[in-house]
Amino acid sequence: MSDSRDAKRAKSQQKKSTARLFAVQALFQMEASDAPLEDVQAEFEEHRFGAEIDGDVYAEGNLELFRGLTFAAVKNQADIDQLTDRALVAKWPIDRIDPTLRAVFRAAGAEILTLKTPPKVVISEFVDVTKAFFPEGKEAKFVNAVLDHMAREAKPEAF
Repeated sequence: MSDSRDAKRAKSQQKKSTARLFAVQALFQMEASDAPLEDVQAEFEEHRFGAEIDGDVYAEGNLELFRGLTFAAVKNQADIDQLTDRALVAKWPIDRIDPTLRAVFRAAGAEILTLKTPPKVVISEFVDVTKAFFPEGKEAKFVNAVLDHMAREAKPEAF
């Protein structure tokens, strides 16, 4: 019985991780193409979540989390960017950061500010997402430090 529950829990966690990855990709795409949120969400929902393209099967993702993160990131972008700026070195405002990292900070910031996910979980998850884009590791350490600062400011009671 517990093996079944553990498998369900693992599958649920994988769907959440995939949703976070897709949210970062969607936010990056929105910035790169100036496409509206609704168009990018629809594209991801139709062509990424569990889709098969040229023999490659995309993972299933938690659609509710994906929608929530992308919506909250857009709605709260100014607040998230200010929170990120305060976590960065003074001479490195968010607009000078790599666009993929900006998307990571915005998606993670949205989750920290608007969802009940423990901040340490958010940090760990988005460090893993960063490693998918930057496998060398230095960016992951940078993201960890910035997100830790953001989370401590936004939710000090969690630390």
